[in-house]
Amino acid sequence: MNGLQRIPAGGRRELGLLNWAIARVAARSIRAPQMHLFTTLGQHKLLFLSFLPYSGVLLNWGKLPKRDKELVILRVGHLRGSEYELQQHRRLARSRGLGPGMQEKIFAGPDAEGLTDRERTLLTAVDEFVTGRDLSDETFAALSDHLSRQQIIEFCALTGHYDAIAGILAALRVPMDFPD
Repeated sequence: MNGLQRIPAGGRRELGLLNWAIARVAARSIRAPQMHLFTTLGQHKLLFLSFLPYSGVLLNWGKLPKRDKELVILRVGHLRGSEYELQQHRRLARSRGLGPGMQEKIFAGPDAEGLTDRERTLLTAVDEFVTGRDLSDETFAALSDHLSRQQIIEFCALTGHYDAIAGILAALRVPMDFPD
């Protein structure tokens, strides 16, 4: 990320008591001094309060296995060069079964050796969705071999959501939560 943060992190006054409390709890949950995405987005109170449940469903609930979700998010973060997303989700991905070796395969892309057909299909679909805003008929058919209709819908929502977050993080120059 280039340049200084364009919208300074909000405190209690800018966030309001509820959003400030949510941002503090979120930061503590990841053991960070501050969760900069939340202290930035939280300054638009209504947007933030609608962002949270949607993001929560995509990240923690829904129909896709959590391992698949993290594979998708890591690939989006890699394609978009989003160090913030990668910093957050490399940690979470490890807890969801995607160790350092697998993460390197995700970053290498769908042609990496040692991927399952499902993993290769998911990575191909992420690449097409992020770069072309579409899925080829061939990729959609392959995705349909591995995912239900609801999972395909969720896959598209998840991929688009994290692509949008990467854009927000870049445009607003949101700083990393951890100094490493």
